[in-house]
Amino acid sequence: MRYPLVDVVVGLFSNLGPPNFDDTKTYFLKLGLECEVAKIDTQAGVVANASKIKELIEKLYYRSRKRVLILGHSKGGLDSAAALSIYWNQLRDKVAGLVLAQSPYAGNPIASDILSQGLLKHVNLKKEVMEIIMSGILNGDLRAIEDLTYEKRREFLRSYPLPREIPVVSFHTETKINMSILTKFYEVAKVEFSVTAPVGVRSFSKISVPWPLSSGLAMMAALLDLRYSEKSDGLVTRKDAEAPGSVVVRSRRNLDHGWIVLPCLNEDPKEANNCQVIEALFTLLMEVAGRKGFLLPTY
Repeated sequence: MRYPLVDVVVGLFSNLGPPNFDDTKTYFLKLGLECEVAKIDTQAGVVANASKIKELIEKLYYRSRKRVLILGHSKGGLDSAAALSIYWNQLRDKVAGLVLAQSPYAGNPIASDILSQGLLKHVNLKKEVMEIIMSGILNGDLRAIEDLTYEKRREFLRSYPLPREIPVVSFHTETKINMSILTKFYEVAKVEFSVTAPVGVRSFSKISVPWPLSSGLAMMAALLDLRYSEKSDGLVTRKDAEAPGSVVVRSRRNLDHGWIVLPCLNEDPKEANNCQVIEALFTLLMEVAGRKGFLLPTY
């Protein structure tokens, strides 16, 4: 059997930070599998990125003559699913399946809240501020946020439902505040507020301590739980991350939204790291694809 080529599509704002999935790419290359991390504008809208992903899939397929396995993380999952929904007639013989990793397939409460109208219905100040931030500061498109709202997701899925025949695996996690996170908050607060100037000196000094991403996401998860009574990874709720008809993997570990894209760290040798989890997701996807006849032996 000719093993498929792996394509990873990153999420919103991913190109503003350090490279994502670099360790994953290296990990798969060591296994002898071809792996590409899609170079797309992560601040663009879903439809715009769908077109680019479609072109990339075709390029990868014609280069290797292998079907493509896709992993889309966060909004990258929506971009990837949109490519398959809109261009399925052109891609049905080039794709083996899709993993939606922590993707807000049904929508996202944070995006919906950000862009919701205020008391003055004719003035949406939050939307205007976000448009300034997205276009003026981040050089992006407000549609990247709008496409995550529940309203826009319903509209899109009515027009472009994901074909049932596509092998799909949905993976989601949740994070929660634990003692280590509370300790980190205490340590940061202690450093910031206890380093003051000597008596009689009016000015004071302050030491900047970076907040760990995991702590911030754990706090966001607590807020989403308090506001909506929904468990989440800090950005995406569990129920929103399940595509209808997909095989669903519900992790029981305390894993936040950023865990899967970070460098592969074996913090607990008894638990799989993110690269190993991605490998397991692709293995499951290949099994589903095989049952649906998407992976046929070629000689």
